[in-house]
Amino acid sequence: MSEKKALLVIDYTNDFVAENGALNCGEPGRAIQPALLQHVHDFAANNDYVILPTDLHHLNDPYHPETKLFPPHNIEGTPGQELYDQLGVWYQEHQHEQNVWKYNKNRYSGFQNTDLDNFLRSRDIKDLYLTGVCTDICVLHTAIAAYNLNYRIHIYSDSVASFDQVGHEWALRHFKNSLGAEVL
Repeated sequence: MSEKKALLVIDYTNDFVAENGALNCGEPGRAIQPALLQHVHDFAANNDYVILPTDLHHLNDPYHPETKLFPPHNIEGTPGQELYDQLGVWYQEHQHEQNVWKYNKNRYSGFQNTDLDNFLRSRDIKDLYLTGVCTDICVLHTAIAAYNLNYRIHIYSDSVASFDQVGHEWALRHFKNSLGAEVL
């Protein structure tokens, strides 16, 4: 029996990716969709895990630090918080499968304040493949947390994007040089 692995599709939502999204990362975020979907299909077909850590906020939450940093985004119950375009369609078709798991997160890292680590450990998953947006924010913070929890990290460079090209390139180097990640 081969070791299970998990694909993390981080924050690929309308507000972060759609042209009219409240905090969209622009054309780079939309351009990765074909490659990202291919990875989703490949993992699902191999019966590996597809996990969708998805940002969720409450409008004008005075206690959340992002309220001061960014315009309102990924607000609970809004179309902006829904998965973007074809990923949303795929999720609607596969959401009840045992190897597909979507959950809301309230910080940059997919591990902070969530059950992700327990979920992965209980299934003996040690290899994480990261995709999504933004490379230098939520993908980066999730990778750092994964590193600190001793997961093997793999980054699909064709499936991460940011509104900040300099930050994107810096993060790709950081994944490799400081976290020991395999950048594919």
